[in-house]
Amino acid sequence: MVNAEHGGRPAEGFGATVVGDTRARLRVARLGLWLLAAVLAVRQVAVVLGSPRGERLTDLETWVGPEGVLHVSGSLYDSTRFTGTPFGGLVLKPLTRSAEEALGWGWTFGTLLLVVALGVIAARALPQPVGRRTALLAAPVAVSLLMLSLPVRNTLWLGQTSIIPVLLVLLGCFVAHGQRAGGVLIGVAAALQPTLLLLAPLLWLTGRRRAAAATGATFAAATALAWAAMPQDSHTYWVHHMAGAGLGGPADDLANQSLHGALLRLGLEGPLEIGLFLLLGAAVVALGLRRAVHYARDGQMLLAVAVTGCAVIAVSPTAWQHQLLWVLLTAVGRVGGRASDRPVWPVAVVLVMTLPAKMMLPDMAVLHPLRDNVVLLAALAAATAVPFLSRTSPYFRSPVPTRYAAPVPARFRFVPLLPFLRRVLTRPNLLLELLLIRVTYAAYAKVRLAATGGSNAAGRARAEEHGQQILDLERVLHLDIEYAVNHAVVEIGWLRNFFDFYYTSFHFAVPLTVLGLLYWRRPVDYRWARSSLGFTTLLALVGFWLYPLAPPRLMPHLGIIDTVNGVQDFSQPDYGTFTALTNQYAAMPSLHFGWSLWCGLVVAIIAPRMWMKALGLLHPLFTAAAIVATGNHWILDAVGGAIVVGAGFGLTYLLQGPRARTVTAAAEGGGGTGAEGGGETGAEGGGETGAGTGAEAVGGTVGRIGSQPSAPEKDRTPS
Repeated sequence: MVNAEHGGRPAEGFGATVVGDTRARLRVARLGLWLLAAVLAVRQVAVVLGSPRGERLTDLETWVGPEGVLHVSGSLYDSTRFTGTPFGGLVLKPLTRSAEEALGWGWTFGTLLLVVALGVIAARALPQPVGRRTALLAAPVAVSLLMLSLPVRNTLWLGQTSIIPVLLVLLGCFVAHGQRAGGVLIGVAAALQPTLLLLAPLLWLTGRRRAAAATGATFAAATALAWAAMPQDSHTYWVHHMAGAGLGGPADDLANQSLHGALLRLGLEGPLEIGLFLLLGAAVVALGLRRAVHYARDGQMLLAVAVTGCAVIAVSPTAWQHQLLWVLLTAVGRVGGRASDRPVWPVAVVLVMTLPAKMMLPDMAVLHPLRDNVVLLAALAAATAVPFLSRTSPYFRSPVPTRYAAPVPARFRFVPLLPFLRRVLTRPNLLLELLLIRVTYAAYAKVRLAATGGSNAAGRARAEEHGQQILDLERVLHLDIEYAVNHAVVEIGWLRNFFDFYYTSFHFAVPLTVLGLLYWRRPVDYRWARSSLGFTTLLALVGFWLYPLAPPRLMPHLGIIDTVNGVQDFSQPDYGTFTALTNQYAAMPSLHFGWSLWCGLVVAIIAPRMWMKALGLLHPLFTAAAIVATGNHWILDAVGGAIVVGAGFGLTYLLQGPRARTVTAAAEGGGGTGAEGGGETGAEGGGETGAGTGAEAVGGTVGRIGSQPSAPEKDRTPS
């Protein structure tokens, strides 16, 4: 290859082939992402238009329906249902007839086109320079994320117009020719949503004074026009309701993600709440504008506009869910000097803006203030605290690369290794790990809860039928010991209490402890172990879905005593079908035993002392005894748990390769050893790593990793 490079033509031919292959792959990836965006759009249309007439496009019906406020002869704000500005009512009123005729398909498809335009403009507004991959993939990724986001889904469902102000702002900042034209567009957006006037100081302080003046003049002209046409409505909106405060739903509703709504939810009211809201709002505006001006001067105008939009969310009297798109746009900001830290902010933003708050934080009373205001907290963080990198930072384009272990070839060569499962030499990013573990577990709980086998009655009948099948098979195999063990343990009080405690307390505590110790002491082994646990749980979910199974305690004729939950009322038709937490018929395979076996095997493989290995293997033995003694599982459930654990380790081996041993930092040229000895050393010294389980791909594309240089070849070698 060295001779070929010096020779000229062969190297050129080889390089052209590589570049051509790369471009072809990027084109295929781009086409696939556009198809994904199209599928998401079709799904949103189907969800909206497939719903009954009275349950969809309710806000649009409120405005332009036969009894809508735009038909009434009195004030728009008589019923407080109309929350827009008088200028918004003035613009919408002539469109009432056409909107009525297009109420459904036309309005929904029009909104989808606005969303696509918004995504394309945002993708083109990324700070320069951008890499080829980012240039090709940013638009479909942006459109797909917008389609998935809760603000867009709510806009489509309610028939709202909240996409229009955001689109007008982006058009004014990045598309319009000339500052005056851009200012006019932003002024119209402010006339529809007054708090967007915060963009005028941003324009003024960044040297776009003509645009700032045009913004203010357009806003004033539009407002004056509405005042002249509808003086009573304008007085009601601007004076009586103080720029819209008090319109719409209750201000303390969870959907209102402004500082005003959060303070009301915390129990503050009256002059104290108003004073604190004004004080905090002024601080947010000052900090947000200062940061936005810095990023605009730095050449990151899209981030500057998004930061200002987040300040707008915080200081608005009401910021309903369909008005929160500004938070999603802050995902373009880059945070962190290490490659492993780069996906944290965009992934967090995408999760906050696409998942319900209940999936982000556990349902614990102490966390309710955080959970109820999670979007507001994200907006406040983006406006005032998140340390987005400046383009002058050496890490903006060249973050500290992630160090990976050398590949271990002992695997099936025809199976490709998954890049996001590559073994790292140092710890993953803790915040991202905790976030992904929480969201993954919430998704697991939802799928498990949904695996009912149909309706409650049908699910119960099917689960009991499967329970009888398991019992018959155990009798053939002479394994039907559940009744004998259960009644023997019930007779011994301390033993019954011990197994009840073990069953209810160790199921989560031990796996989390093992993961925590691996993360801290064995970061190279952490990813290998976590991947096997993830595959195990995924396979178990398939089992729950395909084979709902009644545990022994829910088989009425067996006489098994439920030592944990107490005596079941079998006279109730839906007994045991659900509890508030989980599906009681998700028994095969047993993840109680499966997770405990995973813990035991990981400890036995990694622990340096023999007594530690033995102690680790005791945990699955005690768990097996507990699940049978308490009547919660059959013996064969434990066998099923062992099978999915084995399959989980097998898939990890197949897709990631064997567990790393002593093949690490020496190959990187940096001192330290590997999983066995130097993993800890590397973890203590650096902490650079990949983000884990696909987060690198998602966060990187959103956060523009396409413009980041790749790590050296030796660091990019998958293992």
